[in-house]
Amino acid sequence: MTSQHGSEQRPETIAITAGRPAVTPDSALNPPISLNSTFTSGGPIGYGRYGNETWTALEAAIGALEGGQTLSYSSGMAAVSAVFSTLPAGAKVVASNQGYSGVMTLLGNLTTAKKINSTLVSIVNTDEVIAALDGADLLWLESPTNPSLDVADLPALIKAAKSRNITVAVDNTFATALVQKPLSMGADIVMNSVTKYLAGHSDLILGSLSTNSPVHFKALEDARKFNGAIPGPFEAWLALRGIRTFPIRFARASENALELAKRLSEHPLVTRVRYPGLPTDPQHAKAKSFMKGFGAIVSFEYAGSAQATDRVCESSKIVTYATSLGGVESLWERRRRWPIESASVPESLIRLSVGCEDVEDLWADIDAALHAAK
Repeated sequence: MTSQHGSEQRPETIAITAGRPAVTPDSALNPPISLNSTFTSGGPIGYGRYGNETWTALEAAIGALEGGQTLSYSSGMAAVSAVFSTLPAGAKVVASNQGYSGVMTLLGNLTTAKKINSTLVSIVNTDEVIAALDGADLLWLESPTNPSLDVADLPALIKAAKSRNITVAVDNTFATALVQKPLSMGADIVMNSVTKYLAGHSDLILGSLSTNSPVHFKALEDARKFNGAIPGPFEAWLALRGIRTFPIRFARASENALELAKRLSEHPLVTRVRYPGLPTDPQHAKAKSFMKGFGAIVSFEYAGSAQATDRVCESSKIVTYATSLGGVESLWERRRRWPIESASVPESLIRLSVGCEDVEDLWADIDAALHAAK
């Protein structure tokens, strides 16, 4: 398997060329789906839980985009769990006080079980985060955060943590490698929920971890081998196919998101719009200083009760009322409908994952739904 890319190539090219089979006469353009659990002895794989040719192709593509050696996992949460599983008992973890609910729940459960000690901070307050780093083993960063779209000053926080020899892991799911590359800023590990933008078609669940550290790679690979959170080859093959169009999809969705954020910010039934691409957003200047774009998630607050906000989501015809994000289709939901969502998230906040539909059709649908709930 070859990545077939040079350092001079841009992500749009890498997404199409990386993870292809070696070029020989009559070679296949795409890697096959390897449905094997057992391998003849003497080779580098050994057993189906240790490796798979289809995983390798996907990992080559993600690794080329993120700039580090990559491992794929059965889900984004499996990848996150692999990182936490490598920590020593009682390790101190500094993380945001609001972020993806699955990670927040895992942090809480591990803390309650006394397996780690978590210190939760306001990720937008750089001084507060740095002050909490003393004695930490891991700084877990999610930026922009899910669903409030808070932006961490990644260059400053990564530099501060590494000066203290603290491992830094970054959830890059919302931004993706097209917007920011944490490994190039000095982070040790980058996590992606491959389910979302990389695969992009709402038809699989996978996760990945990328690193430039041989020590971290070995520990994370062992966690996958012996905790068993391995990806399925068919899902890996689908994800790789999705990556081929990832930059095109992400560009269109991000363009739509900016336009919708502008219109929502002027809507009489919307009290607040959270999107770092808006010059009026409090995160804008920070995000613009190191990010190459602002992504395709828009969160906004409806001028109504939780029940009325639910009716907004139920009233759309094009935007689907569903959990998840990053697909070609637009999705939205009131995040506080989930009991595990952070209490800091407003009851009337809607997370809108903007897709690739025509923006005028999307706006007509969103505007109609906002008015239908009144």
